[in-house]
Amino acid sequence: MKYHFPVVIIDEHYNAQNASGLGIRGLAQALEALGMEVTAATAYSDMANIAAHASRASAFIVGLVDADFPKAGKENDTVRELRDFVRKVRICSPDVPIFLYGETKSAAAVPNDVTRELHGFIHMFEDTPEFVARYIAREAKEYLESLPPPFFKALTQYAAGSSYSWHCPGHSGGVAFLKSPVGQMFHQFFGENMLRADVCNAVEELGQLLEHTGPVAKSEKNAARIFGCDHLFFVTNGTSTSNKIVWNYAVAPGDVVVVDRNCHKSILHAITLTGAIPVFLTPTRNQYGIIGPIPKKEFSIKEIEKKIRANPLIKDKSVRPRILTLTQSTYDGIVYNDEEIKKSLDGKVDILHFDEAWLPHAAFHPFYRNMHAIDPAKPRTKESLVFATHSTHKLLAGISQASQICAENSETRKLDLASFNEAFLMHTSTSPQYAIIASCDVAASMMEGRAGQALVDESLQEALDFRRAMREVARDYKDWWFDVWGPKKLPRTGIGTQKDWMLDAGDTWHGFGDVAPGFNMLDPIKATVITPGLDLNGHFAKTGIPAAVVTKYLSEHGIIVEKTGLYSFFIMFTIGITKSRWNTMVTELQQFKDAYDVNAPLWRVMPKFIAAFPMYENRGLKDLCQAVHEAYRAADVARLTTEMYISEMLPAMTPTDAYACLVHKKTECVKIDDLQGRISAVLLTPYPPGIPLLVPGERVNHRIVQYLKFARDFTAQFPGFETDVHGLVKEKNADDITEYFLDCVLEK
Repeated sequence: MKYHFPVVIIDEHYNAQNASGLGIRGLAQALEALGMEVTAATAYSDMANIAAHASRASAFIVGLVDADFPKAGKENDTVRELRDFVRKVRICSPDVPIFLYGETKSAAAVPNDVTRELHGFIHMFEDTPEFVARYIAREAKEYLESLPPPFFKALTQYAAGSSYSWHCPGHSGGVAFLKSPVGQMFHQFFGENMLRADVCNAVEELGQLLEHTGPVAKSEKNAARIFGCDHLFFVTNGTSTSNKIVWNYAVAPGDVVVVDRNCHKSILHAITLTGAIPVFLTPTRNQYGIIGPIPKKEFSIKEIEKKIRANPLIKDKSVRPRILTLTQSTYDGIVYNDEEIKKSLDGKVDILHFDEAWLPHAAFHPFYRNMHAIDPAKPRTKESLVFATHSTHKLLAGISQASQICAENSETRKLDLASFNEAFLMHTSTSPQYAIIASCDVAASMMEGRAGQALVDESLQEALDFRRAMREVARDYKDWWFDVWGPKKLPRTGIGTQKDWMLDAGDTWHGFGDVAPGFNMLDPIKATVITPGLDLNGHFAKTGIPAAVVTKYLSEHGIIVEKTGLYSFFIMFTIGITKSRWNTMVTELQQFKDAYDVNAPLWRVMPKFIAAFPMYENRGLKDLCQAVHEAYRAADVARLTTEMYISEMLPAMTPTDAYACLVHKKTECVKIDDLQGRISAVLLTPYPPGIPLLVPGERVNHRIVQYLKFARDFTAQFPGFETDVHGLVKEKNADDITEYFLDCVLEK
């Protein structure tokens, strides 16, 4: 396949009718005759902007003129611009060829720190344009050939080979789609390469994901080196599956496990699958509904042992926990000092598992030192194995479902690879999607060296610029505006230091109370936008703007957010975010404010929403906001949701036993009004925030019943703003009224 990586020429004399112009144009023509794509720029003032696009070039040629340079050993603006250009190119593309093209005197004036980054200096008219072009083309092609990591390279070579295949998938490289009109549309949408690269594990030259052989093994080893771990395994069904693999390797029926109550539901599925007995660590929560950190004291073995003694399902009170799983970072961006946790529990818990689905970027920037699980610069644990699971598709450049498992040996224990792979095979398809494997391969390669730090640095910078812009807008409005949750003081420029984002007990902005010093930090790239109507103490204002209305408005205007709470919504500054994107967010929020202030009719500002829910047609935007706000205030829903998440849950049976009741039909559907005291047979998970509220085998308490009644009544009152609770069963009764039920263990 031909890739579009032009040779970029920067020369102010490119269009000039002089010797310099004739020379550089002749070189460009010679390159094009060799089949190279050439792009030219004629202003040195653009060099900084051009450098930002270094990832798109196969080579750079910078034209120099003697008159622009001082005598050797001295500097001027031209030299400084050249140095800045080279520095910026090397940050994102360490190996792209850079050539200087000019007269002999110019070469002597270029300082050593610049020349050592170059691939050569081409002296004007010393050789024929054809010879020089072949030299540059060779360097450019060698550079492009070096870019693909092992698996991606093998996959592209296989697809380019045009082999006739007799194996699955049945579409045979996309050919099947060509036999149908709708198939033609599918083929045109996804393209030839994607479909030719969708192959079977029978293709030996691509290696085996299941057995970790060939190019797959080389790529996993390469990614392990980049991420600084002993072993790394690609997973093609998301971190939900990565988590289950780790647990199936580590946990057997009856094992006691220590789990973050804020864990992803895949961990609770793993508990159910393995037959473990969970002991939960309870995080804090503020009145905005933002999940905070687990207090540091809960990570002491004494506190864990106290929880074990209090659990009625654990018979042996002296048992050693098999695994601890911690959500690192939380959905909302709270991260822990992993080094302190490892020191506290090393040897006290067999395996330490950090679910870093939302934190794979942390390994590549010093801003996150001590705040991620595996760091080759830090001492290993003495006894406990350490795992980190990453959602490559969340904050790196993997495609959906791309994930990976990182493992680090302790000083005294090594990962049992054969045993681990048995667990891996339990959860991995025998027909993995090779495009996902390739994206894992490429996503890791993108983070290598200075380029990885530069990508993370850019995310941090954009996140800070967004926060500063929002505060700048706030200064222009005298009545109300949106806030971005985080420290009150921001650095004027740049990203600041880790200390600027640490949570301290004396801070008033986070709402998590007595936080241990140096233990928790807010990741700046996770931004929670706060809407007016509720303060951090849980007090409702007379007027308010619920976030659900704001995000419905934004979706009508082409902006989809990650998560919506009561008076907050959440966005992430991944490595794919641009200035245009967050500037558009600021602009649309300003337009929302304008529409709210004049109580603009909903049919005009949210026409798609009104088409789906015409009962709101005659309302204004402010009227709708106030109606929803008053419903929240009447139910005191902020306090209710906070209390239900931190209230004590009573286990009556293990999750596995409760699920067995569901499988054996020893359950009954119980109405919300009759739920108190009943044992749930399923996960109960409100969205937002998507954190399981009730685990199979736990009893429903009064707070949960209160919340479910509110969710039922609110959904009936405000169609289109439903409070979704996964686990509830919905049925229409004879009067066409929706009733809600929960599958509970059948009482004897």
